[in-house]
Amino acid sequence: MQGLGLQSIKKNPALIPLYVCVAAGAAGAVYYMLRLATRNPDVTWNRSTNPEPWQEYKNKQYKFYSPIRDYSKTKSPAPNYED
Repeated sequence: MQGLGLQSIKKNPALIPLYVCVAAGAAGAVYYMLRLATRNPDVTWNRSTNPEPWQEYKNKQYKFYSPIRDYSKTKSPAPNYED
């Protein structure tokens, strides 16, 4: 395909910022997808060792960033089903 090879970058150096921005966006999307797959309590990879993974986040801060409130000091309103 014309315009996607190394030869076209050498002919048109103005395309380099475009390739850098597209690569950075793709890398950011992959990073965020992996972060959601590994850190999200809604995703369960191994149900035999941890059948209720959402209980781990009962008293932890789940939001990525919150400048107003510290969620680690608030009590979770979620019901306790272990009893």
